[in-house]
Amino acid sequence: MTETNERIINGIKLHLSEPVDSEHVWIGQSEILEQLLACWLVVDEKDQPLSPRIVGLPGMGKTTLAMAGAGERKQNLHIFQCTADTRPEDLLVTPVLAGDGKISYHASALVTAMLTGGVCVLDEGNRMNEKSWASLAPLLDHRRYVESIIAGITIHAERDFRCCVTMNQDESTFEIPDYILSRLQPTLALSYPTRADELSIINYHLPFADAEMMELTVDFLQQAHSLNLDFSPRDGINLLRYALKRKAQRAEHPLAKDELWREAVMRVLGDDALDLEDMAGKRQQVLGAESLPHGFADFFFGSDDPLRPDDDVEFDEEDFED
Repeated sequence: MTETNERIINGIKLHLSEPVDSEHVWIGQSEILEQLLACWLVVDEKDQPLSPRIVGLPGMGKTTLAMAGAGERKQNLHIFQCTADTRPEDLLVTPVLAGDGKISYHASALVTAMLTGGVCVLDEGNRMNEKSWASLAPLLDHRRYVESIIAGITIHAERDFRCCVTMNQDESTFEIPDYILSRLQPTLALSYPTRADELSIINYHLPFADAEMMELTVDFLQQAHSLNLDFSPRDGINLLRYALKRKAQRAEHPLAKDELWREAVMRVLGDDALDLEDMAGKRQQVLGAESLPHGFADFFFGSDDPLRPDDDVEFDEEDFED
């Protein structure tokens, strides 16, 4: 391991992790990329960068946006994948038993970015528990340091260090405490792409795709977006990729395009996705069934109770006076 891949802090040697070697192009929604880059600007010697949270549905491009931001700044990129069982030592410094029986200390992607002045993306941050978030509190405010209990050292971030957090809007996440959310500002929300942008995104990832199948995919996604169904560009890419593979596989006995498309939708997104309007209607019914009762009688009587008054009956306040 070369000298540049190591740092010594208070006599403790840290082995650094490698940056992500990947370039990503950001397509469309240029305003949100500008907002991210603005968060990372420093406008005065006493100023400090912000650590924004990027929110949106899975597959909308949150991580890609952060990667593109690092590319615009020409900084090394490090990504830490947050999970429900992430521990503070995973976030910071992990002890590893070497072959000679000695313990070596390995810096996480986050600590490596801190020490080298890179960009760190805490990916899917709201899957992480509060104990792990608490270890980052001093890093995300004016102090800009972390304390590794395992290695017994305090690690300060280089001035060029930048950070952001991506968060999925789904139910399989933890609720982040307010004292952490107040440090993860501002919130940058990714919306659905326009038709032109979505076509460009899919064409960028699958430039070899059949033009007609690509148009069909984009039309499908745009209809889903209009119905507020949670299908993302990533879903469209996976759907089309599967369809292309099946088309190549069946070259000798080709499937009709409508049959090929139907199979791809069923296998990637499920049978319900074959009828988006019906799917949206079922979803609306479920949401309606989960809503709280808002009629006065709903609080006191069941729907089948013979004593339940009609919904249109008006009650006089004097009826309830002693």
